[in-house]
Amino acid sequence: MKIYLDNAATTQLDTEVFKAMTPYLLEHYGNPSSHHAHGREAKLAIENARATIARLINASPEEIVFTSGGTEADNTAILSTIRVQQIKNVITTPLEHHAVLHLLENLEKQGEIKLNYLSINKQGEIDLTELEQLIKSNGRSLVSVMHANNEIGNLNDIDAIGEICERYNAVFHTDTVQTIGHYRHDLQKLKAHFIASSAHKFHGPKGVGFLYCRKGTGLTKLLHGGSQERQLRAGTENIHGIIGLATALEIAYQDIDAHQSYIQSLKDRLIAKLTEQIPGVTFNGNSAIADKSLYTVLSVNLPFTDVNLLSCLDQQGVSVSGGSACSTGSASHVLKALNNGASGYTIRFSFSKFNTAQEIDFTVAALAAVYRSVAA
Repeated sequence: MKIYLDNAATTQLDTEVFKAMTPYLLEHYGNPSSHHAHGREAKLAIENARATIARLINASPEEIVFTSGGTEADNTAILSTIRVQQIKNVITTPLEHHAVLHLLENLEKQGEIKLNYLSINKQGEIDLTELEQLIKSNGRSLVSVMHANNEIGNLNDIDAIGEICERYNAVFHTDTVQTIGHYRHDLQKLKAHFIASSAHKFHGPKGVGFLYCRKGTGLTKLLHGGSQERQLRAGTENIHGIIGLATALEIAYQDIDAHQSYIQSLKDRLIAKLTEQIPGVTFNGNSAIADKSLYTVLSVNLPFTDVNLLSCLDQQGVSVSGGSACSTGSASHVLKALNNGASGYTIRFSFSKFNTAQEIDFTVAALAAVYRSVAA
């Protein structure tokens, strides 16, 4: 039996997405920059995909820039704000993805920015009053706060953050990689200048994503060369990936409420069974609080110290992680930042529409067996 519960790292490609992509690998293979029929056909497909994404998030097509994924989108947004708008004060949190933190740390070392970190409590929550005070005391700022944490699942109130940023003329970038395709985003209501997306987080292909950039915000190139993406990103477009991205997002939106309800039921089932069968289990951040966390992520602290639980589960055919796949082999900066004194072994379970209740039960039984053997 093989069970995949690491969907925050990547998701299974939806078969309908694969079907939509296939013609652009085998038949419609023209270069979108070419002016013949094959090229025009490819270019039209890209623009149709752009229009689909814009419609779903209530934006304009010209506000959508295709990228290689979330990391490129985050980097482009941050560097554009600093270098085009000459903003030197940046406010972020210690829980951001490394695509944001490592870039900002490097820019601070080079003397390009002054970096401010918001305080977090032991649940991983930020204080919006502190955010407002930091903006007021530091002048025009870039605020970079993710919508949902990829390790502990905490949701941040990006609507409220956007309102604060608008009030003080701050630029607001939010990494929405874990939430695009899982929540509805309305960019006419959300006061964000930039949001980032990666297709493989919602059953699309790897290696493609998009950056939303609000009209008038301004972008700088990371890649120089051709005039693709309205001269904003050089390089021949990943046509089949872009088709897969748009198709995956459209499929996600069709049944988003039903999927959320179903996946939340799996998460609730896991919480209940772990609590019942493993004494001393706790949950990191707001991971176990439904209205404060991603319904797709549960970060669990188990009272084991002398056993490699990831390996034990892997041997049983269960794939999970200890945290972000991008940080494998290093201690979690997110769990360190919480500083809540928890000891034990952390596992991140992350779910999708393809998981089942039977898989949850099998996983808990496997963990409970390990617990009994350790406790004996």
